[in-house]
Amino acid sequence: MQSAKLGVDAPVALIENGVVRGSSASARAEGVSRGLRVREAQARHADLVVLDYDAALDSRVFEPIITVLESLVPGVQVLRPGLCAVRVRGAARYYGGEFAAGLFLAGRTDEEGAGGARVGIADGIFTADQAARCGSQVTIVPAGESAAFLAPLALTPLALGLMDDPAAPTGIITLLRRLGIHTLGEFAALPGDDVATRFGDYGARLHSLASGRDSWPVTPRTPPRELDVSVDFEPALERVDQVAFGVRTAAERFIVDVTAAKLVCTAIRVELDSDSGELNERVWLHPRSFTPGDVVDRVRWQLQGSGEVGLSSGITRVRVSPEAVDAIGNHESGLWGSGPDERIHHGLSRVQSMLGHGAVLMPGVGGGRTLADRQQLVAWGDRPVGVRPAEQPWPGQLPTPLPGTVFSPRHPVHVFSDSGGTVDIDERGALSASPAMFSATGTRSRKLTAWAGPWPINERWWSEDSTSAWRFQAVDDTGCAWLLVLDAGAWWAEARYD
Repeated sequence: MQSAKLGVDAPVALIENGVVRGSSASARAEGVSRGLRVREAQARHADLVVLDYDAALDSRVFEPIITVLESLVPGVQVLRPGLCAVRVRGAARYYGGEFAAGLFLAGRTDEEGAGGARVGIADGIFTADQAARCGSQVTIVPAGESAAFLAPLALTPLALGLMDDPAAPTGIITLLRRLGIHTLGEFAALPGDDVATRFGDYGARLHSLASGRDSWPVTPRTPPRELDVSVDFEPALERVDQVAFGVRTAAERFIVDVTAAKLVCTAIRVELDSDSGELNERVWLHPRSFTPGDVVDRVRWQLQGSGEVGLSSGITRVRVSPEAVDAIGNHESGLWGSGPDERIHHGLSRVQSMLGHGAVLMPGVGGGRTLADRQQLVAWGDRPVGVRPAEQPWPGQLPTPLPGTVFSPRHPVHVFSDSGGTVDIDERGALSASPAMFSATGTRSRKLTAWAGPWPINERWWSEDSTSAWRFQAVDDTGCAWLLVLDAGAWWAEARYD
């Protein structure tokens, strides 16, 4: 909501796969609840603001709240972002009862920005989840009364917890409603053997939950180990070599901690705080894994290039955090070593720090139908992100062997028949005449001794930016093979077979 610049009282719904994943308090007041279709939610609130659900952002915002809860009660289990479970027995003894413990925990999460946190206390996680959805800040279901509490609840995907389970059968709610079953109590009243026969093991588990027989144990999470390191400088340091020397010990400790966790760091984030309050941060990648010397080098290079981003005063703080890690077993060197030459990597990374991140590029081959689409350039040290995979089927893709030289941009040419006329092609793929000669602008004509084609390329035929072209392979009188393309009535030389 902050990124969309909306107020805390704005009617907002977060959408995932066409279904409401979450909604604000003002939207819930108008009946916009989790599990509704987008159209139905918009019909209930005319001014509803619809935003895409971001799972990574949701988890990141929820993490500080979990950290606070773990400092108050032991054994917190995260069920999903926004929902967690704890064993209440110890908290009730410490805070003076279940109700007092619930009020205290709800109040502390509200102080951390949760906003309207609610607590449900019951025999099991499923029943407690349903109790927390009631209007009260703390709802307690007495021991042994889970079935009676669940019985009047409406039979919905949310009530059965189907929305968070990708393996859930999507048609079970619809079928039960057709059978005249609309509440959890009516579902629980069905014979268990019949439910298992009709709906399988999954349906039998849902029937057990609706009956109040919740056997989910609370499994506490293991808090992630803090691997970040930071160095504060007082007074602020003005010289690059002073800062680099000051972070050397921290860099060694950083790598030791990462290694102790059976990990290696393949990307780090370096944050530089200046005396004037400016912040400079950058993510550095490594083709293998970072060593303490590599970390110090990245800090030095970032400092030397900091004039481009506006740092104009001394450095007061350097923070290094792991941006990407991998299992240490995947990076063990062989008996005689492996991987790229460290001197090459060091030199190219140094050039990047002076000329910019995109100054050193590596070629790669991705997926696509045209040769231009398959060419990929990635900054040195980066991993290909968003590259279309080459192993997927690409109808109309040029088969192997591929041309040795691809023209970028492609060269305009002219293709003629024996009579000297221009060669065209109709909508059915029929040629007006056989290609006999071709020439580029300002060059002599070359006689074609062999040719093959045409092969159509049709992309995005359903949209306005659709493309339609025809490919030809041709051999000239010197024995050189060419890939020619007829696109929108114009001939082009796309590549040459060397």
